[in-house]
Amino acid sequence: MCSGNGCPIKERCHRFSATPNEYRQSYFVNPPYENGKCVYYWGDAHENLMKELEEIVKHQNKSDE
Repeated sequence: MCSGNGCPIKERCHRFSATPNEYRQSYFVNPPYENGKCVYYWGDAHENLMKELEEIVKHQNKSDE
């Protein structure tokens, strides 16, 4: 979850607009928006998240070889 403080793209980001879990929920200490972008942006198309997941899988596959 993200508080979205000072983030100009928060209204389009799932990390800001999602409903938090009432029992436990982790948040960014500070919104990760820097230098005009957010590497953790989770928009409607989920572009950045999917790219990150693909990179994680690719690196794990290389380490398993």
